[in-house]
Amino acid sequence: MRGYSEKITLIAGNAHAALASGISKALAIPLAAAHIARFPDGEIDIKVNDDLRGSDCFVIQPTCPPVNENWIELLLLLDTLRRASAGRITAVMPYYGYARKDRKDEGRVPISAKVVANTLVNGGADRLLTLDMHAAQIQGFFDIPVDHLYAKPALLSAVRRIGLDRPVVVSPDVGGIKMARSYAKSLDNADLAIVDKRRISGSQIAVEHIIGEVEGRNVVLVDDMISTGGSISEAARVCRKYGAQTIVIAVSHAVLCGPAVERLDAAPIDRILITDSIPPRATLPRNTEVVSVAPLLARAIMSIHRNESVSSLFQEPC
Repeated sequence: MRGYSEKITLIAGNAHAALASGISKALAIPLAAAHIARFPDGEIDIKVNDDLRGSDCFVIQPTCPPVNENWIELLLLLDTLRRASAGRITAVMPYYGYARKDRKDEGRVPISAKVVANTLVNGGADRLLTLDMHAAQIQGFFDIPVDHLYAKPALLSAVRRIGLDRPVVVSPDVGGIKMARSYAKSLDNADLAIVDKRRISGSQIAVEHIIGEVEGRNVVLVDDMISTGGSISEAARVCRKYGAQTIVIAVSHAVLCGPAVERLDAAPIDRILITDSIPPRATLPRNTEVVSVAPLLARAIMSIHRNESVSSLFQEPC
């Protein structure tokens, strides 16, 4: 790793200017002066105007939609810093794109999450800071340190403010049991339920039944991501079918592509809690509250810069 000094530099790509500004404000550190635009043919044009030599640099750029644009912009920023003799370079990716393709589950397909990891490391990243990866084992694709934060503390605060009586934490599928159990433990050992679903295609799912008791109870549905909204909407419907009262959704990454907003608006959901890991859409589903993860990321950035432990921020809850 290249040597670095006490100097810290925050650099924002175009993916999420509001989140970068929030992190900058929380740290009381201005964002570096940078020109990130497009040439007439659409290629990316970058020039950082601040001196970066030896600086501990943090590039804030989630690879959210448009994924490919933001990914290439991040890679070019990393190359810019490396060629400017920056010290340590940390890619701050609150949302890690291509994470859903983390294994070869059939013949003749890529492992896209590994390709992203390879390009980040080869592009110049010395460290990765991310939030609620779709599959935590993606950390193993990297030969550099990975700090994997969880949005749970921020979302839990919002859930507690709602003041649900005797909540039941529900996972919309079997794969989310670990996350749901973590939330349940933090909510005074709340009960746990699981929606049993069968995926028909990338955008269609079929809900079979629910494992656990939700009748007459207040439900907190937790997941790492809402993409097209099919899974979470069907999970809310099956919870209502089995007698749930208030239904609150708490989700880390609100991708909200395709018919997601319409599906969520049509589902029996009383409150939706999302973070700003991705820029919130101009039109959000009804009763949506956006919870900022800027303070959480700011604390992690400063801990990394000071070579202090960040385990209290990213430790996997039991």
